[in-house]
Amino acid sequence: MDQEMADIESQTIYKGSQTVHEDEPDIFHKGKRPVILKFDEVVYKIKSKKGGLFEKNTKAEEKVILKGVTGIVQPGEMLAMLGPSGSGKTTLLTALGGRLGGRLYGSITYNGEPFSNAMKRNTGFVTQDDVLYPHLTVTETLLFTALLRLPKSVTKEEKVMHAKAVIDQLGLTKCKDSIVGSPYLRGVSGGERKRVSIGQELLINPSLLFLDEPTSGLDSTTAQRIVSTLWELACGGRTIVMTIHQPSSRLYYMFHKVLLLSEGNLVYFGKGSEAIEYFSNIGYSPAMAMNPSDFLLDLANGIYTDELNEDQTIDKQQLVSAYKNRFKAQLKPLLQEIGDSGKSQGRFQDTGSEKWPTSWSQQFFVLLRRDVKERKYESFSGVRICQVLVVALISGLLWYKSDISHLQDQIGLLFFISGFWGFFPLFQAIFTFPQELMMLEKERSSGTYRLSSYFMSRIVADLPMELVLPTIFLLITYWMAGLKANVVNFLYTLLSLLLNVLVAQGLGLAIGAVVLDQKSATTLASVIMLCFLLAGGFYVQHVPKFIAWVKYISISYYTYQLFIGSQYHTGETYPCSNNGQCPIVEFPAIKEMGFHFHGQALAALALVIMLIGYRLIAYFALMRIGVTKKLA
Repeated sequence: MDQEMADIESQTIYKGSQTVHEDEPDIFHKGKRPVILKFDEVVYKIKSKKGGLFEKNTKAEEKVILKGVTGIVQPGEMLAMLGPSGSGKTTLLTALGGRLGGRLYGSITYNGEPFSNAMKRNTGFVTQDDVLYPHLTVTETLLFTALLRLPKSVTKEEKVMHAKAVIDQLGLTKCKDSIVGSPYLRGVSGGERKRVSIGQELLINPSLLFLDEPTSGLDSTTAQRIVSTLWELACGGRTIVMTIHQPSSRLYYMFHKVLLLSEGNLVYFGKGSEAIEYFSNIGYSPAMAMNPSDFLLDLANGIYTDELNEDQTIDKQQLVSAYKNRFKAQLKPLLQEIGDSGKSQGRFQDTGSEKWPTSWSQQFFVLLRRDVKERKYESFSGVRICQVLVVALISGLLWYKSDISHLQDQIGLLFFISGFWGFFPLFQAIFTFPQELMMLEKERSSGTYRLSSYFMSRIVADLPMELVLPTIFLLITYWMAGLKANVVNFLYTLLSLLLNVLVAQGLGLAIGAVVLDQKSATTLASVIMLCFLLAGGFYVQHVPKFIAWVKYISISYYTYQLFIGSQYHTGETYPCSNNGQCPIVEFPAIKEMGFHFHGQALAALALVIMLIGYRLIAYFALMRIGVTKKLA
């Protein structure tokens, strides 16, 4: 193992406190300040309810997740945090990355300064799950990230060069034109997908890089490549911190430092190569040649294999106490000395001009391009188009050449159109934000863009689908069903339909953003839309006064009113009993609605207010998503 470490060290050139890899592109060194990360007595507490749902004495119980964790990582070092599941590794990583709110105590400093917006822009954070758009290629994924996260002082050509350099740096050249894919869509391999996630963070040339389980789910060879890449990045002068569950011995000896957690307690912090010696000195030496990480995890779980190859249960508090004694005697003075020297590295300047990496308009247009590229596969899918065409043809055939002598049938068609194009866009829009939740949290946590630019880009990107399909539907059904063959009447009906579609979409966005659970949102939307349909004026004309208010918030009611006004007018008659002609305004299904100008204008105004109001609800609901450490 010592020879292996010697071979690794011989591949690098040390320059002062940094280690620069010979093959690393120049763009990864330009203008970046090294960071000394120090955390001292970090404690994190949460409140959990104790007792069942129907128990009277249910009370909140405080649980301590991290119990005074201390350590330091310097530029050119890679720290691996080990520990059993539930030991607090991810919680500590999230806290160090500035993404953990709540009851967090202790001190976490970066070059002697607290976390700031400027520090956030110089920090990369790779989550355990690869949150990527499946239909974008590797190049498109990195290019869009570069356009959004690199500052506006960098030209577009330079951003493209940065993306290409990262592709070369991470060995993604062979798959650069392949789509990323997902569990349901074949794309690049798991290791390549993980490197794409790392590449997104490398685009900003971070001084500090956090990774949560970067080798999870990968085979040993792929995991080796990933960690080797991270080791090279650390040797370029970066400070790298990662959690890792059970690394192989090859990976273990690549870590400059190791931190071992057991139930939130720190039981070891220091060089990985010295861990076995430390535990041997306190009475726990491995009985056989084994992977050091396996031995450490056994101890953290309270298990020790003795010389007879029998598992013995040990008291974890003994390990905690032993480490505290060693820490006070040897490590604390050293940590204080190194921590104070971090202030000489300087702090990252946080100026108002750097609040966002790019302008609002740049963010909007980049996000719009990305949304169109990603969502066109779903929006214009053959299934959705066929669904609309089939319903349009069936409707046209059922109401084929239905003239005014079949007035009830015509009105039924108009109400069906308002109902169908209330449900269809509503249930398409409901899934927008729940499906985007992880991506939104990831990118907002990194300060990539404003929420307003994201929100507007999503709304605009969906417009083609939301407007094209209902237009095609009406072009087929309107003329087949024998509605008024007049361009003015058709356009009136079309505009009413499109307004209905946009309002229903807004309601779906609002429900999805507020609930953020697809099943619950679907159930709630079904109930609301059914109430709107029942109060829409077609099924029941004489609604009791105590519940009549429902129609005034019903999308179907106002759309139905506009549809009636688009086809009929005062003074028009229809065939009635005894071969006579009756005024159309006296027809029961129309009498309660009316189609005078004043009523039509109020109906249109009500829908416009809903169109804006529902989107505002969605926007403000999204504001709570996000980020514990928001940009100021």
